[in-house]
Amino acid sequence: MTETTIGSVLAKPSNLEQSEIRVRVVYYIYVRFYSLALLLFLIVGASACYHGSKPSAIDRPAPDFKVQDSDRTLSLDQFKGKVVVLNFWASWCPPCVEELPSLMRMQTELQSKGVVVLGISVDADAGDYEKFLKDHNVNFLTVRDPGRQTKSEVIAEVSAKYGTYQFPETYIIDRNGMVRRKLIGAVNFTQPEMMEYLSRL
Repeated sequence: MTETTIGSVLAKPSNLEQSEIRVRVVYYIYVRFYSLALLLFLIVGASACYHGSKPSAIDRPAPDFKVQDSDRTLSLDQFKGKVVVLNFWASWCPPCVEELPSLMRMQTELQSKGVVVLGISVDADAGDYEKFLKDHNVNFLTVRDPGRQTKSEVIAEVSAKYGTYQFPETYIIDRNGMVRRKLIGAVNFTQPEMMEYLSRL
């Protein structure tokens, strides 16, 4: 009788042990569930970031355009055989000011290798545009394509062709007129990786 009782105790966990087991099982399920949920969130987030840095326009012909302002007329067709760094900007845009020095240095250093910076400003006011060019001694080709300000974005003819409504955004176009990269926000154009990439394109 005593042996049977001891065997029963050994074979069957106590109520306290059963409670601890249930707690551990529930804890395990919750940990696995939230780990899976976090993993799915990160995957979705990563795919969203990739979509932003490589939109559908990448590896396709760059949309052609012609812009005429009071100073000059520029078209993408003029730069066949060159690497074009097409930069959409505005004088009222702080990140545009932030990236400008490196953009100008890169233009100076890589011009001999057939790299051309082409800036398109969406400034609505010609005076603001001209003052910006003078104040910052901008050394690359620019043209003004006046934009219309809405509550959340600026709509201008050429930038709209590229799907750009907030600034700065830059498109790297190779010597065959294909869009290779889209850069969103301020960029350091003199970082070694960027200089090497543009030199080899």
